[in-house]
Amino acid sequence: MSVQPKLRISPEEYLELERHSATRSEYLDGEIFATTGGSFRHNIIVGNLVGELRQQLKGRACMVAPSDLRIHLPATGLYTYPDVVAICGEPRFKDEEFDTLLNPTLLIEVLSPTTEAYDRGKKFEHYDTIESLAEYVLVSQDTPRVEQYVRQDGGRWLFTATSGLDAKLVLPSISCELALAEIYDKVPFGT
Repeated sequence: MSVQPKLRISPEEYLELERHSATRSEYLDGEIFATTGGSFRHNIIVGNLVGELRQQLKGRACMVAPSDLRIHLPATGLYTYPDVVAICGEPRFKDEEFDTLLNPTLLIEVLSPTTEAYDRGKKFEHYDTIESLAEYVLVSQDTPRVEQYVRQDGGRWLFTATSGLDAKLVLPSISCELALAEIYDKVPFGT
């Protein structure tokens, strides 16, 4: 029996398909990877994050966008959809379609059982190549806990974990502060 080689497509073919698709997919090294929808808790947390950040960023040079904004990482070729993106200054896009961001300041991923290892590992390695990225945040959906990586001089990352509904998360990259009680507002914990 012969093994058929995987069909590979170019980044341009991926973008053409993605721009006309009803579903979202990520792209890397010629392959397309379907993304799944988030759970109820996941979506409530993303909505809370976007709402809280939007309020704090009003009238400032930064903006926030939810998970429908695709980003491209030229250094690795990855096209992906973070759960929350904050951009400070003038956004830069891959082309005149203005749907693929190149310069995020802050990326937030809400962890799920199927993506947690990837978000913590290989995806973070990809994100590390973004020169404009100053902060990466991982939000648990099972317990009030947020993990934060802030880029330091020399490109190293400083890790901090914040837990409990009475705690606050300080986001130095965009000069915002979020109460974990607000991030997890109306999120049902447990089964």
